[in-house]
Amino acid sequence: MRKLALLLALVFVAGCSTGKDAVETGTEFNFVSPGGKTDITYDGGDRQKIAPLEGESLLEEGRQLKVSDYKGKVVVLNLWGAWCPPCRVEAPQLQKVWSEYRDKDVQVLGIDVRDDDRSFPQDFVRDTGLTYPSIYDPGMRSLLALQGYPRAAVPSTIVLDKEHRVAAVYLRDLLATDLTPLLDRLVDEK
Repeated sequence: MRKLALLLALVFVAGCSTGKDAVETGTEFNFVSPGGKTDITYDGGDRQKIAPLEGESLLEEGRQLKVSDYKGKVVVLNLWGAWCPPCRVEAPQLQKVWSEYRDKDVQVLGIDVRDDDRSFPQDFVRDTGLTYPSIYDPGMRSLLALQGYPRAAVPSTIVLDKEHRVAAVYLRDLLATDLTPLLDRLVDEK
C-alpha cells in the first residue's frame, strides 16, 4: 500500500513539474508584498501584465466585463463587498475618482466579492449612486488571474497602466487623494 501511495505521489509531482517545453514564467504579474507593505508601486521594467481578468457584470446579468475592453486606458481595479464597512466608506471616494478621470482615459472597475445574494450589492451601488461598473464575483474566481494576490485583502485596489501592467497595489481602503498623484502620472505616460 505504501509503495502505491509513493508511486502516485511521484506521478503527481512529475505531472506538475515543468520541462523544457513549459510556458515561460515571469511574464505575468505574480503578487508579492515585500516586507508586508500595504502600498506597493512598480515602475518601468518592474511592471508585469496581469492574465486576462473578466467576470459577469453586477448590474447587467449575462454581460461580461473584461479588463481587455479598456485597451489603452489606465484601469483602477477595486475589490469590495457590500458586507465590508471600509468598502462602503471607500466607494464614494472611487466614484469621485471615476467622475474626475473618466474623460482622461481612466476606467474604474469594481470587483464585488463574497456577496452571495446579488441584490445586496446591487442595492448598495444604486443607493450610493455609483456609476462605474463592477464584476460580480462572489466566489472570487475572476481573481485567479492575479497570481498570489491575497484574497482576504478587502478592500484593496490594483492600478494598471495603459498597457495593463500593474503599476500599484494598495492593500487598504483609499481616499481619492491617495490615487490622484499616481493617476496623473500614469495618464501622462506615453
